[in-house]
Amino acid sequence: MTVQPYRQDYPRPQFERSEWLNLNGEWEFEFDDHQVGNLEKWNVSHDFSQRIQVPFCFQSSLSGIGDTGFHDTVWYRKAFTVPAAFVGKRIVLHFGAVDYMSWIWVNGQLVKVHEGGHTPFSVDITEHLQGNENTIVVKAQDYSQDQTLPKGKQYWEEESASIWYTRTTGIWQTVWLEPVAETYLSKVKLTPYIDSNEIKIRAFIEGRLSDNLWLKTIISFKGAPVAEEIVKVTESELMRRVGLHDFNDHGRGRWWSPEKPNLYDIQFLLLDGDQVIDHVNSYFGMRKIAIEDGKVCLNNRFYYMKLVLDQGYFPDGIMTPPTDDAIKQDVELTKAMGFNGARKHQKIEDPRYLYWCDRLGLLVWGEMANAAAYSENYVRRITSEWQEAIERDYNHPCIVAWVPLNESWGVPNILVDKFQQQHALGLYHLTKSLDDTRLVISNDGWEHIKSDICTIHDYESSREVLVERYRTVENAVQAKPANRWIHVPDYPYEGAPIHVSEYGGISFKKSDWEGWGYSAAQSDEDFIERYKSVTEPLLQSPVVQGFCYTQLTDVEQEINGLLTYDRKPKVALELIKQINEGK
Repeated sequence: MTVQPYRQDYPRPQFERSEWLNLNGEWEFEFDDHQVGNLEKWNVSHDFSQRIQVPFCFQSSLSGIGDTGFHDTVWYRKAFTVPAAFVGKRIVLHFGAVDYMSWIWVNGQLVKVHEGGHTPFSVDITEHLQGNENTIVVKAQDYSQDQTLPKGKQYWEEESASIWYTRTTGIWQTVWLEPVAETYLSKVKLTPYIDSNEIKIRAFIEGRLSDNLWLKTIISFKGAPVAEEIVKVTESELMRRVGLHDFNDHGRGRWWSPEKPNLYDIQFLLLDGDQVIDHVNSYFGMRKIAIEDGKVCLNNRFYYMKLVLDQGYFPDGIMTPPTDDAIKQDVELTKAMGFNGARKHQKIEDPRYLYWCDRLGLLVWGEMANAAAYSENYVRRITSEWQEAIERDYNHPCIVAWVPLNESWGVPNILVDKFQQQHALGLYHLTKSLDDTRLVISNDGWEHIKSDICTIHDYESSREVLVERYRTVENAVQAKPANRWIHVPDYPYEGAPIHVSEYGGISFKKSDWEGWGYSAAQSDEDFIERYKSVTEPLLQSPVVQGFCYTQLTDVEQEINGLLTYDRKPKVALELIKQINEGK
């Protein structure tokens, strides 16, 4: 088999240690269509017949397999050697994401079971290691045709169709090892407060707390010292607020925004006496997202969000970007077209994407991968995984909104079903209970229960209709663009800012891909005119405060992207930018 390229970039860029071992690359692999792996103890011994390139799912071409049929149970095996530099430390095994259920064995011993296809998990495997030569075995089980499974755009039929795409099963983000001390920093939560120019730091310590344990924090900006302190650690959770005492607003400021993506570097040193036993590098951005007097404000100034819908699919890797450069390119192309943000649609995105949004300056609406149908088991699944997603991405300044539900997916009867209404309301309050610093849209597009922004999905192509529809607040919230109520009748509109969070979807064939869109352009000039006709009414509306154009790229059978599936611009990027800027 030809060896394909695989991801070597650091998988957790907001909590970085210098020592780690990437386990991506070639793994042994097997389909278990007859469900015999457990009975035959494949975790102990099996002659694996295939090879796969991790972290690409077997459905993708980059995996080296490229089989899009139903294979809901798969097994992996990888032999590895613990580096000499790791000896004497605790060894933690990390998985970025495995879709959907996963069982992990090390040297034949079960060490971890995880449910949830988009979120990371880790396990300390120190006690299960056997000298230098060791083996990891992974069993991954998907439920491709279970429509109560939170899986976003993955289709439950064998062939992609309409708005549904190729499935992802098994490992699809980086696998890696990390050495840590007996006592170490397990995570930090960083909350900026620009009004008082402080950063709130919550640090969590794992392991035994000695009598002489200290946490040293060093904050700098572009290499210049900003703040430094050292505090004694007496509990497993430590909370501090550190004043930055530097510039904030008025041009010279260091606040974060898409226009000025300023980031502070922060180092955490855990000391036992005068010995450094853990050293973690991170960063944060000082920014605030809030609603003031009915207006969405970034850093206490009204901010018009110009977003693009980005589904994060790639022709050769499906949900896994082929390289870090490919992730960075998507952010750069988005900004080059005059967008200041992206709505990551039906996918909890790779942390490297959020890293580049932080670095380059792009707002992000973080959205859960939804199910298609409702059940009590679905409620358990989505609630658990959504909490893990918020936990993972809390520190990223680029994220300004959380979207647990989209277009009543998973809650198809929300208009009349009290259980589904309470579920959406519960997700809103659950999200707020975990993060009160960001905006929450409980059900993006229509049939809102409670949302900080009134978001509307509207694929109308007529300029005249859009002008009239968004001429007044009353017209906007009483319209039914998809023949859906904007608000559930028992939860009326209460003055939230209005955003048209999906519109456009103009199909334009500029590659070998065949497909569809919500309206169709025949030439470059026709496409530009159609883009103007749907965008200008929103920019000129006295009530619309933001938009999200569908979409960044073509995806499989959809050809309604501004870029082709392989990221080639359909028209000059500058032309799109001029329209987005109202020129």
